[in-house]
Amino acid sequence: MASTASEVIAFLVSISGWVLVSSTLPTDYWKVSTIDGTVITTATYWANLWKTCVTDSTGVSNCKDFPSMLALDGYIQACRGLMIAAVSLGFFGSIFALFGMKCTKVGGSDKAKAKIACLAGIVFILSGLCSMTGCSLYANKITTEFFDPYYVEQKYELGAALFIGWAGASLCIIGGIIFCFSISDNNKTPRMGYVYNGATSVMSSRTKYQGGEDFKTTNPSKQFDKNAYV
Repeated sequence: MASTASEVIAFLVSISGWVLVSSTLPTDYWKVSTIDGTVITTATYWANLWKTCVTDSTGVSNCKDFPSMLALDGYIQACRGLMIAAVSLGFFGSIFALFGMKCTKVGGSDKAKAKIACLAGIVFILSGLCSMTGCSLYANKITTEFFDPYYVEQKYELGAALFIGWAGASLCIIGGIIFCFSISDNNKTPRMGYVYNGATSVMSSRTKYQGGEDFKTTNPSKQFDKNAYV
């Protein structure tokens, strides 16, 4: 029962993390222009993995998609690949988890289900690591440019998408670890039950007369009548 509950908790945590990781791909604010050292701000620059935009003081936004994938910076291409891999791994991990959970009726025997659940945990951990690496790589580029005194172009700060991606990656890793530990509960061999049947009954001894007839021992008090002594 405890193993089933832990698998349900792991499934909910992992699916929540996968949803958060998936939501980071279309999120706009991966990086936002900083206002540090700026007295008057007339426009706000922000970008994600697919486009770069500017919003003026009136609230009107103008966006421009990246024209060429091969002409992009290397870190953007790497982040794209890692985030897409994280979403894909999370999708397959959720399918494996449905087959490996004890509360479902598919997946075969308990031993086979335990192996599938462990595989789902490994896939979720890989998904979380891909998302964590992609967000950290993007954040490292932003912080490096921000603290570089010789970088004279527009500087940016961390956007909301990075924090969502880190949170989703953490949930995927935690859920995957719980799935991997659930296999130890499933593989525990049950203790053999021993039933005490009581002492072995002793068969009443039988004596044979010379005539060949069997005589069963009976209660001595019932063998002789009181008149036998008269």
